[in-house]
Amino acid sequence: MRRFLSAVFLAVVCATGAAADSLHDAASAIEHGDFALATQLLLPLADQGNPDAQVKLGAMYALGLGVAQDFQESLRLFRLAAENGNAQAQYNLGLIYRDGVGVPQDYQEALKWLRKATEQGFAWAQLDLGVLYHDGLGVRQNYQEALKWFQLAAEQGNAPAQYTLGLMYYKGQSVPKNAQKAVKWLRKAAEQGYAQAQGDLSVMYLGGKGVPQDNQEALKWFRLAAEQGNAGAQHNLGVLYHDGLGVTQDYQEALKWFRLAAEQGLAKAQDSLAGMFRDGLGTSQDYQEAVKWYRLAAEQGLAQAQYNLGFMYDQGQGVPENSQEAVIWIRKAVEQGYAQAQFFLGLMYTQGGQGVPEDNQQAAIWFRKAAEQGHTSAQNSMGVMYEKGKGVPQDFVRAHMWYSVGARVLSDDEARLSMKQRDRVVLRMTASQLKKAQEMARRCQETKFKECG
Repeated sequence: MRRFLSAVFLAVVCATGAAADSLHDAASAIEHGDFALATQLLLPLADQGNPDAQVKLGAMYALGLGVAQDFQESLRLFRLAAENGNAQAQYNLGLIYRDGVGVPQDYQEALKWLRKATEQGFAWAQLDLGVLYHDGLGVRQNYQEALKWFQLAAEQGNAPAQYTLGLMYYKGQSVPKNAQKAVKWLRKAAEQGYAQAQGDLSVMYLGGKGVPQDNQEALKWFRLAAEQGNAGAQHNLGVLYHDGLGVTQDYQEALKWFRLAAEQGLAKAQDSLAGMFRDGLGTSQDYQEAVKWYRLAAEQGLAQAQYNLGFMYDQGQGVPENSQEAVIWIRKAVEQGYAQAQFFLGLMYTQGGQGVPEDNQQAAIWFRKAAEQGHTSAQNSMGVMYEKGKGVPQDFVRAHMWYSVGARVLSDDEARLSMKQRDRVVLRMTASQLKKAQEMARRCQETKFKECG
């Protein structure tokens, strides 16, 4: 149903005289929620063939406002107005056929009516025709054609089109990537109050993409979007308060925004809210409440939450300790490539008896997968495995390499330990082996851990 239903609220009137007066009165009745009066005023005009009345009355039948909901009657009225050249009605028909509202879904029929509306310069039709080309619905996917229609709608001030055009510039779809132009169009939509654009503009300010990095400006736009109920912005606003970015750190305020987003079902917000309860930030520590929110996010497939839920089972926090259940959830995160879960599964295999048997070969496999994603503790663990020949052949060159790679980004205490382990290995290496290890470490870093020997 979506946007065609807004036709009932449009007050554009092309008629004159008594018909115009009745249409104005009907529009006023709709605005004040008097749908019975609006219906009484619109019915005779629609029967006389007035397209504006047919469009409004058609939308009322679709919504069931002042009349019993009747999609077939809605369709009939829209078609009458569309065949008389009413652009709004043509657009409405396009959406009805695109979405299959009261009729079988038919992209070709949708294209036909959307095109008729675009020929009259109807911005919403330009936007939705662009969407069909962008997504390849009823036509071959064509970003260039989509860009054309988005541009036309955006230049008429259509906020969703401006937002979409901004995303195309950001992603480089049919245009060279251009963060500055992305920001230009996102800002135009954001200034019209379009929440998604406000949220994405905030992200641009937060990362300094296309604009100078500015936490205060990011905070401003996140708040505007969050106050409109945009779950992503609510979560991001919570992150700013949690981390003290652009604002004084405030865990209670972070908790508030995480909860608002979590209650809308946003998985990453549910995970963040769970973390607040787990750590007692902005609220009293409550492992059971943490488990509740981790589970909701995990069941949506969020890898981080799956790992966190598994960890709670492993530690017996908020739930009875259960190694088997822990492994089930940790493996779900592992299957999605979540590095911390891969590392933790590796640890479980080194120890055994925690839902998995002791198996150093499996441990080495999972340590390496995490290490190749830049997980520093896993990189250090790979050094240990190669130094001691656990799960892999003993290899001081590779042990030195992994210790060196991990030491570069570990915290001070961890880095000192890693360097101490590396220096211990050096005592058992030849000069040529040391040179090779250093070259391998350099290559590993340069390729972002993709070529680590």
